[in-house]
Amino acid sequence: MNGNAITDDGVDAPTRPAPSSRRRVTIGDVAREAGVSTSAVSKVLRDAYGVSPSMRQRVTHAIDTLGYRPHAGARAMRGRTYTIGVVLTELSSPFQTEVAQRIGAHLGGTPYQELLIAAGTAPSGQLRAVEALVDRGVDGLILVAPHMDIDVVDRIAQRIPTVCVALHGPSDSFDTVADDDELGARLMVDHLVALGHRRIAHTSQTAGELRPPFRLSHTARREGYAAAMKAHSLEPWIIDADYSEQGGYLAAKELFDTAEPPTAIFAGADIAALGVLRAAHEQGLRVPADVSVTGYDDIFAAGLADVGLTTIDQSSEHTGATAAQYLLERLDGRVEPMRHREPPRLVARRTSATLAS
Repeated sequence: MNGNAITDDGVDAPTRPAPSSRRRVTIGDVAREAGVSTSAVSKVLRDAYGVSPSMRQRVTHAIDTLGYRPHAGARAMRGRTYTIGVVLTELSSPFQTEVAQRIGAHLGGTPYQELLIAAGTAPSGQLRAVEALVDRGVDGLILVAPHMDIDVVDRIAQRIPTVCVALHGPSDSFDTVADDDELGARLMVDHLVALGHRRIAHTSQTAGELRPPFRLSHTARREGYAAAMKAHSLEPWIIDADYSEQGGYLAAKELFDTAEPPTAIFAGADIAALGVLRAAHEQGLRVPADVSVTGYDDIFAAGLADVGLTTIDQSSEHTGATAAQYLLERLDGRVEPMRHREPPRLVARRTSATLAS
């Protein structure tokens, strides 16, 4: 080929002379012959999701033309790297980082080492993170709150042992570890109703692109909250907000600005509940005398004396350890899917109290 080749990223890549017959053909040689990037060749070689037919044809033709064969020694090294890829949405999510710490602690007594990536909630970003880990030869994957289409997750799991955390739904390809979120939400609603509250708002997140019966934990909590409110003949009051301190803060400001603000706010995550507490303080509201504030997760900060947040404990310790153990079993040859549902537990602290008459 003469002149410049165009990579799959649309960037001009200067071509180089054909490889000498005295040395082994490399993946870089194939990429130059096909006019694509080395990552594109890698995707074709491992049958990755999202490769177009035309891209596959170009790379396959280049492989045949050059007589490329993967290096046996490199394949042997990649056969067992003793690394586990852990994909989170955000490092700023306390519960997810606590789960990741527990995964690492469980792997501490094994030859395996975890590699963490914070990929955000966009499906494309999560897929990119997964492919980067697979390219680096990880032996298995733990996906925490995967927002990707289930067909994509299934395809990944068919190529590499995979465990999904905070995902509800059946699959023959991967294991799942999740809290019984519907029960947890019901426990919190029952607790607040028993304290006399009737205007109970819930901060949640949008369901995203997942299709039933697959749901992420926040959707299951949302549904559990709505069902529990209706069971008490109360109207659900749901406001969408990020599971972040700022998200909870903005949601609470909106709620406090209504004609009849809620007497209790059940945040879908503890980190969001901390933002609700900040907004209440700015409004001059007393917690819990003027408004009860509760969360979900029981992160470390929730139990601090100055916080004392009423919440639902879904045990980050057991969740992380179970996810790691399931993946180790997969690596040892188990193929039958496993489903773990962590039993939630109400932890009543000082941010919730009987509604003042």
